[in-house]
Amino acid sequence: MIVSINKTKLVLIQDDITKQETTAIVNAANSSLLGGGGVDGAIHRAGGPKILKECKEIRKQQGSCPTGEAVITTGGNLKAKYVIHTVGPIWYGGNKNEDNLLHNCYLNSLKLAKERRIKSISFPSISTGAYHFPIERASKIALKTVIDFLQDNEPVPLEGKSLTGFEEVRFVLFSKEDYEIYLKNLQEIIDWTE
Repeated sequence: MIVSINKTKLVLIQDDITKQETTAIVNAANSSLLGGGGVDGAIHRAGGPKILKECKEIRKQQGSCPTGEAVITTGGNLKAKYVIHTVGPIWYGGNKNEDNLLHNCYLNSLKLAKERRIKSISFPSISTGAYHFPIERASKIALKTVIDFLQDNEPVPLEGKSLTGFEEVRFVLFSKEDYEIYLKNLQEIIDWTE
């Protein structure tokens, strides 16, 4: 599904995030930045050792990456030029600020991408795998955060040449069930905002 939000394409697809050709993909990393399972492991495997090497350099400079924050590396062997690594919250029942931390994952990834003038970005469903964040709840937070950001950050011409801002923001869902949940919630949000 594709919708337009303030001149930016918002796209939902069922696919493998490591195969996306957007300028950046987002990695649901762990705080160590040293790779792991799920999306994190898949991105490190597909991207090769260069990503891990850059993550180790980031760790030397700042230590681990706190939950809700984001850092950036090159894409290594991926089609995407960059990987934005963000640490999602582990679900503890909703009483440990999980909603706000998940919101910050998407917001800080978008801010970092905007600073780098990245034109297109692909997100996975952060924290809904091994971290057990309920996908129904997580998808609403993810979609609302991205839509709010796009509504507040309209692309504008830069020196008459290109646009600053995003041309496309993509949600890449691994399973059909996840895709259908995001699709239902996107349709509800769009209907509500129109």
